Amino acid sequence: MNSSVSSAQNSLMLVESARYALLRRLAFSIRHQMVAHLQPIGMVTELLERRLRSPSPDLAQVHDSVAKINGLSKAAAQDTLDVITWMAPEPGATAPLDAVLKDTVTLLRGNFSFRGFALKSDVESLPKPVGRAAARMLLPAALLALTDTVEGPAEVLVTAQTREDVVLVDLQLRRTQGESFENQLSYRAITWPEVRALAAAEDVELSHTEDRASLAFPILE
Repeated sequence: MNSSVSSAQNSLMLVESARYALLRRLAFSIRHQMVAHLQPIGMVTELLERRLRSPSPDLAQVHDSVAKINGLSKAAAQDTLDVITWMAPEPGATAPLDAVLKDTVTLLRGNFSFRGFALKSDVESLPKPVGRAAARMLLPAALLALTDTVEGPAEVLVTAQTREDVVLVDLQLRRTQGESFENQLSYRAITWPEVRALAAAEDVELSHTEDRASLAFPILE
């Protein structure tokens, strides 16, 4: 009894440690994405200020700038709230696999490029609903574990297909020619035991080799 309780506690600690490490690794990319959403507002605001400083402001142009700021502010607020869900996911929320994958690739592409990896996705349309928190956690965790112990240049290709009641996502690392990159990490590496613990906690099947990983996400319809 005590040994089973201890094992469960150890598993929980490993999962929490992995989640913390993953968020630390994603923090810079999340911050960069939030700034990217807010930057256009500042640019339009500067343009509006210049127009208002003119001796005879064109009211039509001023109105146009105000309308743009209003639209950009609403879009930025929505985008920022969505980015925050990476850190505080909604329990039970689902999302189309292709949408989560697009978000993940967009979030990580800059980081991977800096480390010498070209992150690419062949998935264009796969709207099967999966657990959003599980996919947003396991996709980046597996991508990082696949590349953390490797030096670039290399290509990381993401593919996906539906199989019965799961969506199978395949991640493949392919070496490419070019000048080598030093793999500098912003925080410690993500390990495969941690990814396995995260997958088990979310009922997601994981398999991996040195240069490949597969994740089977249950379809939640």
